[in-house]
Amino acid sequence: MHASSRPAAMLHKRRDLQSLAYLIALPALVAGQWVWGIHWLAYALTLFLTLGTGVIHHNHTHRRMWRSRRLNRLTDFWLTLLQGHPTFVFYPAHVGNHHRYRHGPKDAARTYRFGGDRNDLRGYLLHPLQAAWVLYPLFIGWLRQLGRRNRGALRYCLAQYAAVLALWGGLAWLDWQRWLVLVLIPQLHGLHWLLATNYLQHAHADGHSRLNYARNFEGWVNPLLFNIGLHTAHHEHPRAHWSELPRLHRAYRDRIDSRLNAGPLARYMFVTFIASLLLPRLRSRPLMHATENTHAHPL
Repeated sequence: MHASSRPAAMLHKRRDLQSLAYLIALPALVAGQWVWGIHWLAYALTLFLTLGTGVIHHNHTHRRMWRSRRLNRLTDFWLTLLQGHPTFVFYPAHVGNHHRYRHGPKDAARTYRFGGDRNDLRGYLLHPLQAAWVLYPLFIGWLRQLGRRNRGALRYCLAQYAAVLALWGGLAWLDWQRWLVLVLIPQLHGLHWLLATNYLQHAHADGHSRLNYARNFEGWVNPLLFNIGLHTAHHEHPRAHWSELPRLHRAYRDRIDSRLNAGPLARYMFVTFIASLLLPRLRSRPLMHATENTHAHPL
């Protein structure tokens, strides 16, 4: 094989070989269990890979993986099929909203929009539903504007929805029970974490601050999930490749409130959402001096 045609040479960064490994392993695990039956270890790994796919989806939006436009578009559709929702949604919801307003009062899915500035188990569990409720109007409005400006781009986005529906319909027709357990539930699991991550990274952070708007995590979450825990550096350098975030994180770690350097993710979630129910002194405290007094949506 000619060097220029090898995957590593066609990638912008060799570190995205890890991304490719996840994108190949996930459908391979699903296909294997579809044919030979579900195994608890394979299923657990499948659920984990849905988290990785969500992060890859996010990273591919900020920094395209390939030097080839065709390969980038194919990856858009591959990610769309694996995640069960279109790639384009990151542009209006994440780039155009979240990165623009950084958890501030205009961020549509700011965590303190829903029932005040809180950081607890109930808020964490409800946030994905609440965020989806307010973000979908952004998608629809963005598509309408796109249709007026660029009909070809609109068709490209709608084709992503069509691809998901075709995959779901075909697999459900073959065996709806396998489709439900091996495809839909893992995709919903990945979508939950994709939306809930916003809560983990921003609840009780200061949406009015220049730097204290995001929480950072260290430990195994970063090598396993493409440095997703290093969120301040990502916000400050959204075009930086995920492999560059540890270096960038070191420049911000001592400049932000120490409470936002939360250590390992699993420990943070246990202390904040479970142990704090028994020990009030462990409860999270808001960094904002004044919270936004808006009512939560019924969800």
